[in-house]
Amino acid sequence: MNEQQLIEGCRKGERMAQKELYETYSRKMMGVCLRYASDRETARDLLQDGFVKVFTALDSYAGSGSFEGWMRKIFVNSALEHLRKTDILREAVDLDNTAELMHPDNSVISEMSAADLLQLVQELPPGFRTVFNLFAIEGYSHKEISEMLEITESTSRSQFTRAKQLLQRKVKELDERYER
Repeated sequence: MNEQQLIEGCRKGERMAQKELYETYSRKMMGVCLRYASDRETARDLLQDGFVKVFTALDSYAGSGSFEGWMRKIFVNSALEHLRKTDILREAVDLDNTAELMHPDNSVISEMSAADLLQLVQELPPGFRTVFNLFAIEGYSHKEISEMLEITESTSRSQFTRAKQLLQRKVKELDERYER
């Protein structure tokens, strides 16, 4: 089945089409879920919730633009909804004084594999991880993030900067361990 046939089959409630859609996109969407979750079990729950929302909202997909991009947005929003429900973003701190924030050297991070970096991102505190994913990976602006998460733009910027700092520190610690 091509993508359009797959979508139409899912709209009609055909189990085989739903299974094929799941099998086609589940790995990529699990990657999205893992970036927002702190563990695999939570990511699996987000994956399941996301696919339920996709199947429920298929009639709203107009066919213009990337279907995968449309799905990705549903999964990101589902993850953010989960974070809001669990009040995981309560640790976000509003910092207007950005002078105290360092600008980390990203050269160490650029040497890492994607899997290693994903693991370090998953270890970030939830607020840092969420803003890092939305800004660095999903491409949202700090203004958009502030609206999505109901925080100030300066909080978004500081959470992103601190996430980068923490990632850099963790990478340097790993490098030091391997050098010994």
